[in-house]
Amino acid sequence: MLELKKGEEILATVGGIANLTEAEELFAKTLDDANRKKLQKITNQDALIKIANAISICTPDAVFINTGSEEDVEWIRQYSLTKGEEKKLAKDRHTIHFDLPQDQARLVSQTYYIINEGEKMSSLAKSVLRTEAIDYVKQFMPGIMKGMTMIVGFYSRGPVGAEAAIPAIEISSSGYVLHSAELLYRNCFSDFDAEAGRTGLFYTNLHSEGKNRPEDVPNARIFMDRSWMTTFSTFCTYAGNTLLLKKGNHRFTVDYATYYKLEEQLSEHMFITGMTGPNGRKTFFAGAAPSGCGKTTTAMAGTDFVGDDLAQFWIDSDGILRAINPEKGIFGIVEDVNREGDPYLMDCLRGDGTEVIWSNVLVKDGVPYWVGNGEEAPKRGVNFQGEWFQGKTDEAGNPVPMSHKNSRCTLLASAIANHATELAEDPAGVPVKVITYSGRDADTMPPVWVARNADDGVVIGASIVSKATATEVGATGVRRQPWANAPFIPGALADYMQAQFTFFNSSKFSEKTRPIMAGLNYFLTHENRGSEGSGLLGEKKDVKVWLGWLELFAHGDVEAIETPVGFLPRYDDLVTLFRTIDKDYPKPLYDMQFALYVDKILERIELQKEAYSKEADIPARLFDIYGRQKKELQVLKEKFGAVVAIDDLAG
Repeated sequence: MLELKKGEEILATVGGIANLTEAEELFAKTLDDANRKKLQKITNQDALIKIANAISICTPDAVFINTGSEEDVEWIRQYSLTKGEEKKLAKDRHTIHFDLPQDQARLVSQTYYIINEGEKMSSLAKSVLRTEAIDYVKQFMPGIMKGMTMIVGFYSRGPVGAEAAIPAIEISSSGYVLHSAELLYRNCFSDFDAEAGRTGLFYTNLHSEGKNRPEDVPNARIFMDRSWMTTFSTFCTYAGNTLLLKKGNHRFTVDYATYYKLEEQLSEHMFITGMTGPNGRKTFFAGAAPSGCGKTTTAMAGTDFVGDDLAQFWIDSDGILRAINPEKGIFGIVEDVNREGDPYLMDCLRGDGTEVIWSNVLVKDGVPYWVGNGEEAPKRGVNFQGEWFQGKTDEAGNPVPMSHKNSRCTLLASAIANHATELAEDPAGVPVKVITYSGRDADTMPPVWVARNADDGVVIGASIVSKATATEVGATGVRRQPWANAPFIPGALADYMQAQFTFFNSSKFSEKTRPIMAGLNYFLTHENRGSEGSGLLGEKKDVKVWLGWLELFAHGDVEAIETPVGFLPRYDDLVTLFRTIDKDYPKPLYDMQFALYVDKILERIELQKEAYSKEADIPARLFDIYGRQKKELQVLKEKFGAVVAIDDLAG
């Protein structure tokens, strides 16, 4: 169980500001008249004391209060340019930011939850005791902003007033971080007091890059204090480690939903997008996938794109699943973004009129280039490791790519042509009919399958596996990625799983409103399906077919083939859908994609059972479902062999 406000509050312990009077005395000494006047519009005492303690610890030369006005946002842009955190590119409002070579992805081995003695944590989470975290903050953070300006921003993680939206404060010495925040989150300076009062809580995020030197990165830490909903980040600039409104606050919201909003809310690592079905019908999807596994591409394949990374859920009074995107922008991986697979995003990246912050790509004559963009590559330029030329190798003799695998673009989602901006900004959220889960699976599961019931759907989410991706420093190999949310689940995995079973089985849903739950897999390969070909058994644009079939199935417009792992599509329905994207769909390809490789699936079930057996208090329901699936699969194997043809399943 998570207990809020338990243990010493680190900001207050190290900062020494105990009350509003002391806070105001410090503001009088450290803020100029203009910024003090702006801050006087915030009346939440807890917020003011936290800001004062951040100032007391970090001792910046100046403090800038960002109200979200165009004048303030422009000041942030210019501050970032003046500091050299960003540089202008050829296109207007396009800039480039380079992180240190050691800091270009999430620092997973240096990211910790701050916990109190005796608290149960996810076995997949790294934790540090509160006393150790206090020692670190006392050693490394006093004076960390000397010579810099502290910027303080107030944001809402979701449309202001939405049931699942929570306000947050972002404090940083980095202009790049606050510039990114303005593109990714809704500035709620004028609504902060009301929102903090409505929700009864807010998040606090404190970051400084220090002197931004390679030798400091080993001392970098990303700390998340679960009890006080406060994050600390030092000696790094990569936005996944520093823009703590994003994954840091997502972690807090997962915690809050699990322990304080059971059956009421969920916080998920999911895209939100809408598909247009027959007669203009709009059906909204939310889907989980680990970073680097096609989540943004899937989101943008929809006709009504809402978000590409995070989703907050609740069940409304009519029993309808509602979702909001806590973000208003995109912090997207650009590798392999090209005209064929991502036309709407490419219009923003190569067209005029969109503000974009690029990170860790190649720049030549003020133009950004990246691996997989489908364009002719320059032979030299400047990239994430400095001067670059074709054929360059690193110290180990490995080729240095044109752009880092985790290079990013940051922009407003509303700039994208298929973005459903009005719906995305509606506090009522969008009605979600389909939930999907996907990973990076080359040899086991078919491209799409639907759970037979809510419990089986939860198990699909619990069973995601994926290759480690470039979004994480120091992570390798193929590993389990439960719900694609595992790095962001602070508490016991059993508690999170029980929250999933409770939510999706809620009696608030009717059979008509309960969402369907499905698996997606874009990564089957020819070599793993008995083909003489090479590479993937499909391409990016096939995503529209798999989502299109799910849209039809969710409304009862198509029948499916029932199997031990769920419902599979019929060939004739897919052929029709492939025609809508101007592709043929040969029957042999369908046969390869949807055959059940029973031994592979049984191996996967055993892998999951063994792993979850090591976790305390995992709901028995999970093992019951694995047991039932295993038994039914063994019956199929006895009847048809280790590889069961889809035609045998169709009967």
